[in-house]
Amino acid sequence: MTDGLVIAALRQVLTHRQPQTGLVHHSDRGRQYTSCNFQKELEMHGITSSMSRTGNCYDNAAMESFYHTLKTEHVYFESYQTREQAKLSIFEYIEVFYNCKRRHSNLGYVSPAVFEMQWHKQQIISLYTVH
Repeated sequence: MTDGLVIAALRQVLTHRQPQTGLVHHSDRGRQYTSCNFQKELEMHGITSSMSRTGNCYDNAAMESFYHTLKTEHVYFESYQTREQAKLSIFEYIEVFYNCKRRHSNLGYVSPAVFEMQWHKQQIISLYTVH
């Protein structure tokens, strides 16, 4: 994986999700994430970089768990003929199934999409609740 690929992915997320300031980017210490170009991109958007300690995969347990799930639920059952086919297949798994339909135990057995909607709804309610 190259720093250009992760920069493109970051830009796509920023364009589509338009996160609030204070975003923290968690990653391992892969060279694509430690590269000057990627770190400059994070800084340019006011994003704080958070990396696991060297040799400690538990610092990034959520992502390690996601990659394990992606491989064991999807990738290992596929036979990709081209890189483009792999990209489309993995994109569909993540965006159509994993984020929208798959229930996650650490989110109270709802999908990430439902969890996020519930969180936003709670934020709006708390704005109008008298304390």
